[in-house]
Amino acid sequence: MNSSYKIGSIMGIPIKVHITFLFVLPIFALVFATNPQPYGFADIGSAAMTYGLSLLTTILLFVCVLLHELGHSYIAKGYGVEIKDITLMLLGGVSSMEEIPREPSQEFKMAFAGPLVSLIIGFGLLGLNMLANSYVPSYSNTWFSLMIGILAYINIILGIFNLIPAFPMDGGRILRSMFAKRMSYVRATHYAASVGKMFAFLMALVGVVSNLWLLLIAFFVYMGASEEDKSTTVTVSLEKYKVADVMSKDVISVEPEMTVEELSHFMFENKHLGYPVIKGNSLKGIVTFTDIRNVLPHERYAVVVSDVMTKDVVTLPSSASAAEAFKVMAINNIGRILVVDDGNVTGILSRTDLMRSLMLLNE
Repeated sequence: MNSSYKIGSIMGIPIKVHITFLFVLPIFALVFATNPQPYGFADIGSAAMTYGLSLLTTILLFVCVLLHELGHSYIAKGYGVEIKDITLMLLGGVSSMEEIPREPSQEFKMAFAGPLVSLIIGFGLLGLNMLANSYVPSYSNTWFSLMIGILAYINIILGIFNLIPAFPMDGGRILRSMFAKRMSYVRATHYAASVGKMFAFLMALVGVVSNLWLLLIAFFVYMGASEEDKSTTVTVSLEKYKVADVMSKDVISVEPEMTVEELSHFMFENKHLGYPVIKGNSLKGIVTFTDIRNVLPHERYAVVVSDVMTKDVVTLPSSASAAEAFKVMAINNIGRILVVDDGNVTGILSRTDLMRSLMLLNE
């Protein structure tokens, strides 16, 4: 099931909405609708107007989040980084980038661009309200003034929050770029992640005695710092090697006419959960255990591999770096990649192969 849906494109970047965004949208609207001024519209008028303004404010808030992400993307594109898409989801927006620039000054500018956009929007809207109040006395009592004020303060908070020097916030990347001017990229990431974990620990302590939401944020920050540290270490370590160095050359394939029942036995015998589907010398697709597990037992004799296989196959040449393979797997959320040279399948590389190679390299 597709969990994200494209709603348009800006600067050639696909803009998607994650299914979680559809859940959080009414929740945010409800928060605005049940809080009085200056935090919401509970006492602004009729119920229809209250909920209408609350929904509109929520949508505009996520437009601001989108602009925040576009700030990152604009600078990144200027440095030649490919932006796969921007997805609006439960906790805000995420720009899916081909690669974070390793040049400290480039990463600094790219990371700072998002919070800067949020702060410009926030202080710009705040200034607009102050200016309007100066020339139109009755303006301060309007719903428009209230909406602009809410959006202004949330954007300012968003900008400041993202400057906290902890992954996965932008401040963590800013801190890493500063460390990277004096040490290796991996070491800079490790130090920046350590600072982030310290912030998470302090937030958790404060959360225990004051606000349980801080505990959730602390967990989010701690996990983000740990994942960034681990991911960077793995990527840099694998950059020294080619796909050909770590792939499995003994490729076991299946034919598209094989039934799902036969394939399930085949998987059990060969101890692999994914296989390329090849007819003659032509690659037709790839089939995994995930593709067949939803086929009902009594249907497995009639359903064949070609009915359930994935036809849009992600491939890499054997000359690609192992780090690129790791990145492609992460971006596409897949566990294996077929290695294709000159139209022929020459190997298969799984996430397990990469992790096993990494363990051997670190011994």
